[in-house]
Amino acid sequence: MLLGALTTHLTNYVMERSRHRRELLTRWDDRKLDAYGGYVDRVRAGIFLAVRLYEHREGIRTSELPESEMLADLAEAERYQGQSFEQVMLLGGDVVVEAAHELHSAVRAIDWQATGKTTGTLEEWRELHRVAFREINEFHEAARVDLGVQGKVSGERHLERDLLLPSARRQGNNTSG
Repeated sequence: MLLGALTTHLTNYVMERSRHRRELLTRWDDRKLDAYGGYVDRVRAGIFLAVRLYEHREGIRTSELPESEMLADLAEAERYQGQSFEQVMLLGGDVVVEAAHELHSAVRAIDWQATGKTTGTLEEWRELHRVAFREINEFHEAARVDLGVQGKVSGERHLERDLLLPSARRQGNNTSG
């Protein structure tokens, strides 16, 4: 009888401990998913603001906002990206962290050209975006592996796509219309 009670207690202890571990893993996975998704969302928002500033500065598309306000918006977006980046650094595995560093570098290059810290042609600007979106896909891949999600967002089944631009802009016509 004592052996039966001890066996039951030990079995319940092991099952409860396993359940608790699963709950902790699920909770961390939820936090990772929020951190990874939030980081990519902030990156994309920052890219949008950089595009708005760049197009205004280059005369491609004018904005009603003064340049100083666009610069302030971009600086605020960079601050939020930095906060999201830190969450990824705290929660992500090695491959995710490395992918985040690569993405962070690609986005900084866009910001620097948008603000005039670096110069380049329109084609070089577009190439910065191609690189950034490839890095977003690499980040997605690393995050999916870290979260245990099956499948891929790139590769043979998902062909690489170029920037989506209106035909006039693809052909080098820089005017909006």
